[in-house]
Amino acid sequence: MKLNRYYTGTLCCAVVSFFLFACSGDKKEDTSAADGAFSVPVEYYKLNNGLKVVLSQDKSTPTVTVAVYYNIGFRIEPRNRTGFAHLFEHMMFQGSANLGKMEFVKLVQQNGGILNGSTRFDFTNYFEVMPAHKLETALWAEADRMKGLDITQDNLTNQQGVVKNEVKVNVLNQPYGGFPWLDMPQFANENWNNAHNFYGDLADLDSAKLEDVDSFFKTYYAPNNAALVVVGDFEIADAKKWVTQYFDSIPAATLPQKPDLSEPEQKQEKRKVKEDKLANKPALAVAYKMPERGTPEYYAMGLIDQLLVQGEDSKLNEKLVQGKGYTANVTGGINYLGNMFNYNGPMIWMADLIYDQQVPADSIIKQFDEAVAELSNVSQADVDLAIIKFRSSFYDMIADNGIGRADLLAVFALFDDDPSRINGLENEFRKITPEVIRKTASSFLRPENRSILIVDPKAPQ
Repeated sequence: MKLNRYYTGTLCCAVVSFFLFACSGDKKEDTSAADGAFSVPVEYYKLNNGLKVVLSQDKSTPTVTVAVYYNIGFRIEPRNRTGFAHLFEHMMFQGSANLGKMEFVKLVQQNGGILNGSTRFDFTNYFEVMPAHKLETALWAEADRMKGLDITQDNLTNQQGVVKNEVKVNVLNQPYGGFPWLDMPQFANENWNNAHNFYGDLADLDSAKLEDVDSFFKTYYAPNNAALVVVGDFEIADAKKWVTQYFDSIPAATLPQKPDLSEPEQKQEKRKVKEDKLANKPALAVAYKMPERGTPEYYAMGLIDQLLVQGEDSKLNEKLVQGKGYTANVTGGINYLGNMFNYNGPMIWMADLIYDQQVPADSIIKQFDEAVAELSNVSQADVDLAIIKFRSSFYDMIADNGIGRADLLAVFALFDDDPSRINGLENEFRKITPEVIRKTASSFLRPENRSILIVDPKAPQ
């Protein structure tokens, strides 16, 4: 799992690609899309073993993206095995029945492709972008490792070391390490599943046993716990033939009951100071518990996010950067480990900044409160602007070599059994009125529903 200060994966895309996608042929009409809106072609079915398959044809470029998403992420990794879901992501590159250690990577790269994998709150994913004529190769390789891994003590020991080194480099020995993407979920949430150190405690990583790896693979890396997505330049009949040929014989597993991920209602503001000897300036993050995914308030929060923190015209940027000069930049969003669509449990909306030493934290909080208060006067023009900004980022997301499109199709298949939801998103945002924005802000952006995390750069005395 490649982590920067904020882990957003590989969903940053070029907007110009949208115009290519919009002109591509062979698209079936999808009535879930808003009138006149761009519509993604979606063909969805399931194999006998429960594997969810999504095909989205686009012949604008001679490439294909193959993505496999497993319905296992940080939230449901075993207790006393923090970081195990991430560790297992690494194990998936250590060899399978017909491909030795790292041969999967060589196979993709030698055929002109790129690949990656990541672990998120509610899934672990793997993808390849290949020349179009190599689709069968990619499908065969993904099926090969879904059938079985080369689970050995040497491979486990090696990857335990790799992951521990990631923790040291990205968190323990890094200024603002873990702030706020790793720190805030642990602080703001109460349920262990949402609040543990998902990157991995070093002692927990060391304690993982070979039998844990074998059990984890057999339990969660089964076809009936996965979605396979193919996006790009391919023939539907060919894709279906190869998917059946390589995946249909893989046996399903008996899946365990999902744990209760619910969070108790937060009734008072939480504050915490984290000392950081490596930081040279203080930092502050503010997080609010999100509405339930898929509700009108959820979509309203997506537009509130655009109004409050996205872009130079956002309220927090205007107040904290342009107005007060407290900081050079304010960042934020829904789900720092992805986007507002690819999660399936409790979530927070968050904004953060690094600010000047002489500025009191409460002065920054005051600006937050003023920005939120302005939402009580939100107009239809404000909502329209937020929708325009959303559309820009959304079309960016689904235009990156098929990766962003595959991501949304996969998670809507995994979580909702309906990948065609991708074509209804814009319409859901258009349903949001100024009144819904005002009501959502009043209900969720309250001091009692927020957590404030402050980084103190002074070394402890």
